[in-house]
Amino acid sequence: MRSLPAWPSPLPHRRRFCAGHVDGCDTPDIGSIARGILKRSLQQGAILDQIGKTTARQVAEAAGVSLSTVDRVLNGRGAVRPEKERAVIEAARRLRLDRALDQRPIRTLRVAMLMGPERDPFHAALRAALRRASDRLSQINVRAFVHELDPRSPMGVAESIRAGGRAYDALIVTCPSCPETAGAIRDVSRTVPVVTLATDVPHSGRQAYVGPDDLKAGRVAGDLMGRLLGSAGGEVVMVAGLLSMTGQAERRTGFADVLAERYPQCKLIDVLESRGEAARAGELIAQSISRWPRLRGIYNASAGDRSIVEAVAVAGRTGCVAFVTHELTAERRALLMSGAIDAVIDQDPDTEMRTAIETTGRLLGRVVGECGCTVTPLHIHMRENA
Repeated sequence: MRSLPAWPSPLPHRRRFCAGHVDGCDTPDIGSIARGILKRSLQQGAILDQIGKTTARQVAEAAGVSLSTVDRVLNGRGAVRPEKERAVIEAARRLRLDRALDQRPIRTLRVAMLMGPERDPFHAALRAALRRASDRLSQINVRAFVHELDPRSPMGVAESIRAGGRAYDALIVTCPSCPETAGAIRDVSRTVPVVTLATDVPHSGRQAYVGPDDLKAGRVAGDLMGRLLGSAGGEVVMVAGLLSMTGQAERRTGFADVLAERYPQCKLIDVLESRGEAARAGELIAQSISRWPRLRGIYNASAGDRSIVEAVAVAGRTGCVAFVTHELTAERRALLMSGAIDAVIDQDPDTEMRTAIETTGRLLGRVVGECGCTVTPLHIHMRENA
């Protein structure tokens, strides 16, 4: 993973992007390379997995594993025990699939990762997940470059997206949803593939979205809050980062809907925007407690958990306020273990990043398989399973 202070020179002119290849490149696209390998393999009696299911079944039978295990090994998707992987590779070699297994694309492709600042715990976690995915990037000969966005500046984000489209072979973007960013993605996605990560930009023409169902995440948060407050209920506030982020807005909707549907004794009295600034989140909660001294619940959908915990403590309300938040960072784990946080809903940034890389690889023709949106799972963590 590389991080660049400025945009590199634009790539050579390219015509309209189509899933699986980029027309007009100065070197053959990987789709044509793969087709050449397939043709030679067919002449020698071997058919690459996903294109010829019969051979994949033969490999599975020879290795004594399932067809899905063969698929994961041949496509480098992981989650296979070493002994099974060895069995699949040995069987594939016996069936003369070794050339397909060993082939590494010659041309290096560049992918830009556009995301928020590292001071946000979730974006820091995404960066760490990208570093852990370096082996997979190397396998498909892709180099990733991180560019930081300021989500508070829609025009700045839109300019960065357009600059990325001129300089890179593909973009993976985590940004607010607004007319400026949607328009930029719509323009760029005509020439290079764009994958939105963790939060979507609907109606933008992006090729795929990888991330959680944030409406469901908000509903899970609402259900947790209702159960934590019980029949007594009480007043609840929510802290969002920026409601222009689709994920944040959907969490608010889901949270409010569940409280209204199932827990009418729990009143969502305010939704605040911290702009993703940790200190501001604490200040907003301090003001809320001053305004509503009997506040019983806090739902934080963004950064600033420690400052919120400190604001609650200063107000003398520790142990009296239920606190639900997102993303199991090291700091939040410690707060969860101490009892300062009651529940954390985690969206697993490692799975999101790996899936985004695989999806981008498919769009670039580096990975075999269908392209599409992927909803990643949610995990609930409480003190006993932190």
